[in-house]
Amino acid sequence: MNPQEGEILYIDKPLRWTSFDVVNKVRWLLCKRLGVKKLKVGHAGTLDPLATGVMIVCTGRATKRIDELQAGVKEYVATLRLGATTPSFDLEHEIDAYYHTAHITRELVEKVLLSFRGRIEQVPPAYSAVKVDGKRAYDLARKDKDVELKPKILVIDEIELLDYKNNLSESPHAEEAPYSFEQDASDETPLPLAKAGERLLPRTGMRNKAFLTAQLGTSADGDYPSITIRVVCSKGTYIRALARDIGVALGSGAHLTALRRTRVGNVSIDDCMGMDDFPNWLEQQKIENIQE
Repeated sequence: MNPQEGEILYIDKPLRWTSFDVVNKVRWLLCKRLGVKKLKVGHAGTLDPLATGVMIVCTGRATKRIDELQAGVKEYVATLRLGATTPSFDLEHEIDAYYHTAHITRELVEKVLLSFRGRIEQVPPAYSAVKVDGKRAYDLARKDKDVELKPKILVIDEIELLDYKNNLSESPHAEEAPYSFEQDASDETPLPLAKAGERLLPRTGMRNKAFLTAQLGTSADGDYPSITIRVVCSKGTYIRALARDIGVALGSGAHLTALRRTRVGNVSIDDCMGMDDFPNWLEQQKIENIQE
């Protein structure tokens, strides 16, 4: 191999690693193996820290192919928790609101997913790398500043339901009047329930878990209905934003609890090596034409 001339590496990004972490580690190992101080290394498509899966890493002159490689169609397998949202639409932040789920069925989920096939408009999450007036949206969001992002036209080629889990009994109050949890947490008086799709604010202080379970048909500990979906989509699609929009379309809320990128273009997860395997693999490679 010749990392300086250019190599394309297929990595299975570990959970909680940033894309920059992967690039840095690969660069450090390659420089150590080559005995050089500098080497150009980049990746063809960012993955969130809480996502795993296919990451294409380019070295040397192969970095010129990054735009070409990241333009490929992406495939993801995502697990969504229904009935609750977070500010980032994944597990980076704590739940900020609860929603009813008693009306949700497998049939409704399948119908809603079908509506997302084809060309769609998607507003990126506030916690994203999209630039607003030269600043990253996530920097503004973390400072509690309002972030207005324009919708993007994307294409969802395929979307299918792989798994549906809902072991909760349906709430008998799903169509009653709305309520919130903004009252004092010590007040145990049951309040009327919100209609499907209306936001239920978390109580301040210690939550009454039995109250949540009885009234919402879910548990404060996270016993929510969940779905696992497979998505094939165009470049620039935020699966976190797709989770948000699916939750809204279901008349509820949703956020990601797991995300794995299984394909980029013609590169599948089966073609990738883990970061734990990369050092041993690298030691076995014959290095050619090292230039200082």
